[in-house]
Amino acid sequence: MSVLPAHIIRLNGTGLYTLFLAGAGKLFEHQEEINLINVFPVPDADTGTNLASTIRAVIDQLKPDKSFKNTADAMALAALTGARGNSGVIFAQFLYGMSAEAPREQEVSVSSFADSVKKAVNYVYDALSHPVEGTMLTVIREWAEYIHARKEELKDFNEMLSRSLEVARESLKGTTEKLKELSMAQVVDAGAKGFVVFLEGMMEYVTDRNLKKVLKVSRDVVHLDAVHDTSYREINYRYCTEVLLRGENIDKNQVRELADASGDSVVIAGSGQTLRLHVHTNHPDTLVAGLNRYGRIAFQKADDMVRQYEMIHHRKSSVALVTDSTCDLPEVIMDHYQIYQLPIQVEIGGSHYLDRLTIKPEQFYSLMQDKKSAPTTSQVNETAFVQLYSRLLNYYDSVIAVHLSGHFSGTWKNSVQAARKVSNETGRKITVIDSKQISGGMGLGILKMARGLEEGKSHEEVVRLGKRWFSSARLFVGVRDLKYLVRSGRVSPLKGFIGKMLNMKPIITVDPEGKAAQFGKTVSQKGILKMILREIRKIENQGGIEDYVVLQARNPEMTNWFTAEMKKITGRDPVSVVQISPALALHAGVGTVAVALLRK
Repeated sequence: MSVLPAHIIRLNGTGLYTLFLAGAGKLFEHQEEINLINVFPVPDADTGTNLASTIRAVIDQLKPDKSFKNTADAMALAALTGARGNSGVIFAQFLYGMSAEAPREQEVSVSSFADSVKKAVNYVYDALSHPVEGTMLTVIREWAEYIHARKEELKDFNEMLSRSLEVARESLKGTTEKLKELSMAQVVDAGAKGFVVFLEGMMEYVTDRNLKKVLKVSRDVVHLDAVHDTSYREINYRYCTEVLLRGENIDKNQVRELADASGDSVVIAGSGQTLRLHVHTNHPDTLVAGLNRYGRIAFQKADDMVRQYEMIHHRKSSVALVTDSTCDLPEVIMDHYQIYQLPIQVEIGGSHYLDRLTIKPEQFYSLMQDKKSAPTTSQVNETAFVQLYSRLLNYYDSVIAVHLSGHFSGTWKNSVQAARKVSNETGRKITVIDSKQISGGMGLGILKMARGLEEGKSHEEVVRLGKRWFSSARLFVGVRDLKYLVRSGRVSPLKGFIGKMLNMKPIITVDPEGKAAQFGKTVSQKGILKMILREIRKIENQGGIEDYVVLQARNPEMTNWFTAEMKKITGRDPVSVVQISPALALHAGVGTVAVALLRK
């Protein structure tokens, strides 16, 4: 890549990429500053991170071409597929509009560039269900309008950047008075600030011509330890949900109607073949189920904005507690103790979902019964853990992570690798524990650890005690139908056939090594539950049961009977009665009733 000429009369594809890198470097430097002033639309302090992640996706995917049009098109596609957050999707849509309106030329003049960015503004407004002035939207519009109005008098891109940057800065200042939330906090709009900082990076390169610095732009998003004292506003919609939808002639209006009915902060970027949707909603599962009608879901995420806000402003401990979605604790407990949870991936009939976020257990059970689409689950990947641990260590002193048995999933291994990487970069402690349990057995141990942190126990003490608690956990699973064990590969088809002919029902447990094992079997599910209850009485008589949780997969009648019997034995109610996670339901099947307990 060569240095751009001193005066850029015409801009080609490699020149556009160089300016993009320069803007990216400046934004990465100011990422945390932008996070700190993030109060609109919700004060979740991630606008800088979202913009940086979106821009980084472009850098990671883009191979610049000498043609301006080809580079602009590739840049737009990379931004759409990698966009993150409200501001990231808006920025991606601006790039998409600019590429769509760019002339098919190797090089563009200031006048042609001015025409394309002016028309791109319409794409951005079209992407928003309810455009709000005083935001990033306003600054992009006023910047583009200025360039277009003076396109004939601007001699080159150097002058264009210099003069239009001053307009963007003035527009940014004005955002404080345009929005009540910004005025109350006395800050400018965070997304608008990010756009101006990006322009400043481009201008710096044009001024100092330091190509070496531009080419060294880090691809890592930088996180700093800082907290901004932003006043709290009620978060009406909890999950910042994003979906990348692919298909043929996707009806954007119908997608918008669905999104508008699901929540607010709706942004829809892209074309009829590739749509990037951003929406704040309380029901990402309902939204995703609806979107399946319009195309194939290529990507999805649902960030918990309540937990993000608590992480910054209302931490209950200096130690963050992390797990995966197989721990089978109810949401009320997860919320009370501020336990962070990453979802496993669920795949059904070619569609992918996030456990307990974009698909709930009840939906999963229904899809399980469809013989044409036997579901599978996959581990939480290393990248997801790296992102979470990096963010948590901005605000916590250390992290303890607990996962389902390594014999069931590679999630624990991925977490260990991510923890090692982030610990080396930050110098902070991250302890990752293989619980050698699954479902309620893991959940009860995590609950004990959360209570220990709430009582003020240290990181080291909670880790030491946690390992003891997990070793004292027991899980007994009463299976109603062998077909799910056969389908998942836990039982061979031949054994399954024999079992079905004999009407045998197994009891599944987890051994001390964290492997699935058969505890017993009989001819009816009530019979195996009675067998479990006999074992429960032995445990109660031999030392006692400290806590227990009852789990089920769409079998309320048998669950109610079993819970009542457990109460007779232990003298108390369970910690909770919950729907089991896909990680267990996939193998045990619909109709399963199970109990997990901690021995005293």
